[in-house]
Order: sequence, then structure tokens, then C-alpha cells
Amino acid sequence: MATLTLKSEEAYIDQFGPTLNYTPVGGWDSREPDKMVKTHCCFCGVQCGIQLKVKDNRVIGFEPWEEFPVNRGKLCPKGVKRYMQNEHPDRLKAPLIRSEDGFREGTWEEAYSKTVSEIRRIQQSYGKDSFAFLGGASMTNEKAYLNGKFARIALQTKNIDYNGRLCMVSAGAANKMAFGIDRAANPWSDIPKTDVIILTGTNLAECFPILTDYIWKARDNGAKIIVIDPRITPIGRTADLFLPVRPGRDSALCHGILHVMVKNGWIDEDFISEHTEGWDAVRELVKKYTPEHTEKITGVPAASIIKCAEIWGPAKKSMLLHARGIEHHTKGVENVLSYINLVLSTGRIGQEGSGYGTITGQGNGQGGREHGQRCNQLPGGRDINNPAHRRQVSDFWGINETDLPGEGLTACEIIDAIERGEIKGLLSISFNPLVSIPDTARTRKALEKLEYYGAIDFFLNETARFADVVFAGSLQEEDHGTVTNGEGRCIRLNQSVTPPGDAKLDWEIICELGKRLGQERHFAFTDPGEMFKELTAASKGGPIDYSGMTHERVEREHGLFWPCPAPDHPGTPRLFEGGQFAHADGRAKFHAFEYRPPAEDVDQEYPIFFTTGRVVSQYLSGTQTRRIGSLVDQYPEPLCEMHPILAGKLGIKDRDLVRVATRRGEMTLPAQVVKSIRPDTVFVPYHWSGKKAANQLTNRRLDPISKIPEFKVCACKVEKAGSR
Repeated sequence: MATLTLKSEEAYIDQFGPTLNYTPVGGWDSREPDKMVKTHCCFCGVQCGIQLKVKDNRVIGFEPWEEFPVNRGKLCPKGVKRYMQNEHPDRLKAPLIRSEDGFREGTWEEAYSKTVSEIRRIQQSYGKDSFAFLGGASMTNEKAYLNGKFARIALQTKNIDYNGRLCMVSAGAANKMAFGIDRAANPWSDIPKTDVIILTGTNLAECFPILTDYIWKARDNGAKIIVIDPRITPIGRTADLFLPVRPGRDSALCHGILHVMVKNGWIDEDFISEHTEGWDAVRELVKKYTPEHTEKITGVPAASIIKCAEIWGPAKKSMLLHARGIEHHTKGVENVLSYINLVLSTGRIGQEGSGYGTITGQGNGQGGREHGQRCNQLPGGRDINNPAHRRQVSDFWGINETDLPGEGLTACEIIDAIERGEIKGLLSISFNPLVSIPDTARTRKALEKLEYYGAIDFFLNETARFADVVFAGSLQEEDHGTVTNGEGRCIRLNQSVTPPGDAKLDWEIICELGKRLGQERHFAFTDPGEMFKELTAASKGGPIDYSGMTHERVEREHGLFWPCPAPDHPGTPRLFEGGQFAHADGRAKFHAFEYRPPAEDVDQEYPIFFTTGRVVSQYLSGTQTRRIGSLVDQYPEPLCEMHPILAGKLGIKDRDLVRVATRRGEMTLPAQVVKSIRPDTVFVPYHWSGKKAANQLTNRRLDPISKIPEFKVCACKVEKAGSR
């Protein structure tokens, strides 16, 4: 049988090309469908409703689903093309087994037997925790729950984490510290009802386009829009005020804005006294952050800092929304808490049109972190280090509490432990760390050291090329279940088609492995509905309570917001009404963190800030979107975005080839000369692999609380490498 891949990324690219994109012959299929299936998009955390057209067990197109309240039929460029990955020739339709020459197709018996044998060998030789599990945040709630249960009962390892560790954990940790619970405080329907919106660290129009409609509705209703970012992103071009913050300086900017608010009395002393703790320390901290002092740190003009406070401070209603731009830092938690201080100081939270929200990057970024596939968490958002929580879950599962593993390593720490030789085996599902984790060279070396690696996915992503066994898993539309979008709304996915060839549903693979590892009674599920029923029961009484939900009710009501603790409970779209927070004392917490610089700042050798992010036509590591030809055509390769002032100093013209280098590596790519970025900063999107991977250059230093890497700032140098 022909070799399908080599255990070398460069060899694979040489053989198959750097970008595998595919447009079905004839494009849109005009045949009359056999059925229309109401479900949701497979990409970002907006989770837009969509109707998929199905013919002969194939998705052949889509129609708008105007009744679903989040998007009312609207879709972004990725959403309208999402169905086109289904018939891609790269689709895995049978297990792949590594041989001396590469991969060959194998049987499921081979895949299961080899994996179970290797798990047992490694754990018997090195201990239970020598085998790790990495999950994903684009999968259903049911699979997130199953992943956590599988790792802790079948593998009996503490080392399980997920790719949301690269996404929203700074926000999640800060939310729990400030509010006592990890969820956006308001439904998105509150956005058009507000008077002023701060959007910080979010390229909303490209990453979450449908939410832009909510911002525009607010603007049409008279709201002022403030955007904070090193780049004038598309949403920034329509802002009333844009603050061009220097990368890594967000907390200092917050302190400066709050300084002006305190000076002018634009704080709610009654709310602070009655509903919060920690304000005195914050008030004292911000005294020295005058607009002039803050300008020196942040690069934002003092006049703009004052103007921001003048708009935000006296407003009657306000919303603050943020994403990864303030979270992907070694002080991401501190950044988020500093912005939360701006919200709490006004008392404008827990009200219609007033509050706070985090924008989830992955399709199930919210639900994916709620049900137990994080290293420090058990189902229902329970704390794995809390003795009462451990007893509740172990009793529910029917195991001894002493057999329940403790807190393990986070995603990046797992890769580091593999590199050190402490973790010998790995099973992953819907995770592509070779593209998504910083310092690609180190990740590649770690993968090469594994004694066994099994990957579950529907395409052979860059990381899976290093696997010993690749299990042919399922696309979103081939299964059913639930996800929870960025506002906390649990919604229903419906199965549109069945997996092609000999591919299997993801949860079937996990359950079979669990049974073969001797835990049949724990993995006897025959349907995602059974998993959801167990998940909701496990969450009962926990911080994240789904116990009043059923698949039928979620679908009937176009989603339910948690907490939803009883069948007759309406769900909770808006948290903290009446000033009641989720801490034991009912109070929110201010946090006073002194500004500190990023882990790697610019210097004479590396004088330019390097930052990364998304573009509108691509998604995460590109495993899906780089295989959809029309999306690739929109943005076929990464570009190095730089300001004309910087380009002029370096003798670079638009589309010249430039070499960008950091202390970890270098890459060569075309320049994109634009006026919408700070002159001291370059931006490269991260959706590509191999020599086009932005994460060759980024810094793996972690936030001490959330353990998220510092994707958004490091030091680089840039030089012209040639003309095109």
C-alpha cells in the first residue's frame, strides 16, 4: 500500500504541498436535498444556527436558519463554506497504522489492540501518570465529559488537559477570582441596549463576525464604541475612540483609566461598599497611574486615556467585552482582572444592557472547559483539589475517592514533560499542538520522543503525522449532542450524515478503549443522549449546574443558559442580578496587581514587538479551513503586517519577502504594509504549519495562574529577504 505520510513535517510538505485545499467539482450542489437538518456552525463560539442540506448521506449545501435567535440566519465567510470540507479527499475513512515506510490503512482491531497494549506497557513500566490525554474545545459537551471520565477512570492518569488551555483559561481563572463563577455575565442580546462598549483584545469583525451586528445595533441606538488594540482592526475603524496600546501593557492602561475615573468621582461607592471587597487596595494602586505616567508605559496618548474615562465613567449603561488579545500573556489573568475592576467600580453589572463578557474562540470554548477535561477540574465545574468536590464526583461515578487522580499538568506542561522524558505516551483528540503551541521546534522534538502516540481526528493534521495509530474520527455534523456558546447558552447539534467509509464517531472510539482497559461499566454508552443525561446529573449542585436540561428541552427552547438546576427552571441568561455574586459571601472581588512587563520585552537586538492572531477566512490551526479552497483563496498564506514607518526604515515595500526572527526561530514571508498597526509592532496570523507557522517564533512562557502561553507579545527583528 502506498505511503500516506512520513514522520517528518518537511517531507510531508515536499510530497503533498504546504496547503491542502479542495473545492468540490461544480461547487454548490443544486440537487433537491433529501432532508434539511437544523444544527450549528462548527467554528467559533458564536455557534450560529444553520440548516444543512443533505443528499445521499452527503452535505451538499446550506440554507439560513432565521429562527435561531443568536444569528437570525446570518453567517460569516467561514460559516457559508463549512460544509465543503465533508467530501475532501484527505478525509480519514479508516485507522492508520505506522509502518517502517509511513502509514498504512489498518483494521479497528489493530488500532484498539495496539493502543491498549501500549498504554498498559507504558503505565506498568513508568507509572499511571506517564501516559497523558489531550482533548479539544471544539467537541461537544458530551465528549468533553467523556474525555475527563476516560482519563481518570480508564487511564487513571492525572495528566489530562485540553486545547482551551491556549484559549480562554486566563478569562476563566479571572472570572472565578472576581465573580466566583466562570461565564459571561450577560447574554449578547444585552449589547444593543447599552450606552458604551469597550472592546479590548478582540478582532471581533474577523474572528466573530456575527457579533459585529450586535455592536452595530448598539451604535445605531446611540452607543459609543471604544476599541483597545495594537492594531486598528476592522471593528476599530468604526470606533468612536481607538486606543493603540503597546503590546503587553493592558493592565497599566486599565489603571490609568481608573485613575481618571476615581479623580472625577465616576465610581459607584454604594455598589462597591455593599457588593464588593478589595476596593481600597485598587484605589491606592491607581493613584500613581496618572494619564502622563500611563502614556509612557502604554504608548496611548494621555488625552485618549482621559477621553476613554470620560466616555466610560459617567455612562448609565455599559458593556465590556474582551478576547485573547489581553489573555495570551504571562500576566493574562492580571490583565482580565484589571479590566473587571473597570466594570465593578461603576456597579454596572447584573443589569439589562450593563455587564461584562468574554468572547470564546473555539466552537465549544465555554462548554469544553466546564465538564471535566481540564487538569484541575471535575464535572460541573468542580475543583479537583476540593475534598468535598472529589467525594461528590467519586461517589457519583462509584469509585473510591482515593482512586480519583489529583491535579495534573496543563497542555504546555504536558509537552514539556514529554520533552524531559517524564511522559512516555499520549492520546489526543481534535488537538494540533505542532501548529498551536508556541516554540514549534521544541514541540516537534517532544513528539519525536514519545514511545507511543495515538491521535483521534477526521483529517491527518500536522501533529497526527507523528502518531503510531491514527483513529478515523468524526466531523461535527456526523454526530449529535450539545455545545455551549460564548454567552453561556447550551444548544443542540443534530446529526446530518453518518461517518464515511470505516470512520467512527469519536465517542465510540473512546468508549471502546475504556471497555478494553477494563472499565466496561463506566463506558457502556450507546448514544450521546445517555452521556448528556449522566453529565447533567453529575453537574447537579455544582458551580456549573445543567441538571434541569435535556436534549429535547435544549432544542425546543433554542438553547438554555446555565445555571439551570431544575426541569422547570427557565435558565439564567443574565448573572449577578441584584448584585449577588457566586462567592460564598455573595460579594465580587477587586484585585490590585501592579503592572509588570511581558516575559520578553524589546531590546537593541530584538527591537520590534511580534504579535499573532486570526484572519477572517481561517480558523485555529487551519486543519479544516486550509482544506476549503475558497477560504484559502481569500488568504492563501501568512503575511507580515507592518506600518509604513517601520517598512520605510527597513527598506521594505508591500509584498517584499521579509525575514522575521526571534530567540526561538525565524521565518520568511511576504510583507503587508498597512497603516492600521503600531509602527513598533508586526503581526503574523498563526493558521499555517511548517515553515509558515507563526508559532515557530512565539514564547512558551506561561501565566503563573492560568498556565496560558504568551502568544501575544515577544521581541523580534525584521529584515528584507528579497522581492517577489
